[in-house]
Amino acid sequence: MIALKLRPILQLTDEVFEQLCRQNPELRLERSAQGELIAMAPAGSESSRQNLSLSAQLWQWNQQAKLGITFDSSAGFTLPNGAIRSPDAAWVEKSRWERLTPEQRRKFAPLCPDFVLELKSPTDDLATLQAKLQEYIDNGAQLGWLIDPETRQVYCYRPGQAVQRIDHPEVLSGEPVLPNFVMNFALIWS
Repeated sequence: MIALKLRPILQLTDEVFEQLCRQNPELRLERSAQGELIAMAPAGSESSRQNLSLSAQLWQWNQQAKLGITFDSSAGFTLPNGAIRSPDAAWVEKSRWERLTPEQRRKFAPLCPDFVLELKSPTDDLATLQAKLQEYIDNGAQLGWLIDPETRQVYCYRPGQAVQRIDHPEVLSGEPVLPNFVMNFALIWS
């Protein structure tokens, strides 16, 4: 990950950031609340495999529950603090999504997802990801999971609660934010 400080030389507005993303589709880009441009390396094959399993489980649950909208790692969200972030997987409650205009849905949706998931890859810095998860919670997320496959640990974030570290979970419930959702980690840890 590389963070470029652009201010005061350049203002990375929503429009400029969107154009930059369109012109460089091969890059994974985010914008911090301080206006920094964050470029991340593409995921390695193993991380991509793990992320697909996590996203697929979330998608499959939502297909049955029909309670919201699921997103993969390519979706960007404009958080209330001005950051544009792209979690590895996300879910937004249906009524919140339906309040957005079609134009807002086509861009980086101006909301923080209700649930966010970040998967730590071998090149990621744990402290940076922990700060990112806290940023999601501070901006309205109701549940966040930071998954570290190397240590087989999951850090659970909830508003108003201390971060909970769970060692080697086989399954993890998304209650009450994700009713009846249980993530199976067997494919992630293998």
